[in-house]
Amino acid sequence: MAKGKIEVKASKEVANCDQLPETIDIQPMIRVIRGQQVMLDNDLATLYGVETRALNQAVKRNINRFPDDFMFQLTKEELDNLMSQNVTSSWGGTRKLPYAFTEQGIAMLSSVLKSQTAVKVNIHIMRAFIAMRRFIATNAQLFQRLETIEYHQLEMKQHQEVTDKRIDEVFKRLDADIPPMQGIFYDGQVFDAYRFVSDLIRKAKRSIVLIDNYVDDTVLTLLDKREKGVSATIYTQRVSSQFQLDVDRHNAQYPLIEIRQFSKAHDRFLLIDDEVYHVGASIKDLGRKWFGFTLMRDITATELINKIKK
Repeated sequence: MAKGKIEVKASKEVANCDQLPETIDIQPMIRVIRGQQVMLDNDLATLYGVETRALNQAVKRNINRFPDDFMFQLTKEELDNLMSQNVTSSWGGTRKLPYAFTEQGIAMLSSVLKSQTAVKVNIHIMRAFIAMRRFIATNAQLFQRLETIEYHQLEMKQHQEVTDKRIDEVFKRLDADIPPMQGIFYDGQVFDAYRFVSDLIRKAKRSIVLIDNYVDDTVLTLLDKREKGVSATIYTQRVSSQFQLDVDRHNAQYPLIEIRQFSKAHDRFLLIDDEVYHVGASIKDLGRKWFGFTLMRDITATELINKIKK
């Protein structure tokens, strides 16, 4: 009978390999699965000089000797994890889920296999388990230090990621060109003042309300910079026939701008959604003379509109 090619019968030994494979390094075959040091049936069969199928058949005939803490079958996830570590490349892609044997299970195998080869192999395997335990025990402090270093590195990485995110948020806000809350425009800054108000109008999401007693058709053009779906209303003291004509013609072609008369306001206010800006000059005269603007924090656009409607 050829070496490693055996037939398993009830009255025969499972292994008939007449010499121990001394050149095989056993320690790499000891793996940690489910927190335990184990060896897989394929590696054990190689050491015993038998087929994996023959080894497992012998175990099944004596299954009462192999409780769960002696032997267990790997799950598909565990097998996939081993394959990802390139430790199962020689098994092929259609192999059944392997069995893992703990140190106690491997010791029991020698009594099941009933061969001198199995006994000799098991002696080497037990020595490999002992050597690995000694190595782990001897280097436990080193492993602990490495684990601590790894933990601190991970902690530092997470901290750096949080810091980088905060820095990115700061730069995003700087790049967002958020309108200032207050400031002054001087005479001659016509374009700067125009761009400031245009940016306010563009950022509106729901509504724009202008309270200004001095408006003309240029204000209509400025309000047309708003986003689609944003309503626009002008409260002004007097609506001349010419301005009403301008509004009618505008509304016939462009999104509606509503005009309402209101004579109680002296200052100018620009309401963007629920924010209230106090503007020191009429919108049509921006940049011609000094004027200031302020984002008012103590009142909302809703509150101001409600006062107008009283």
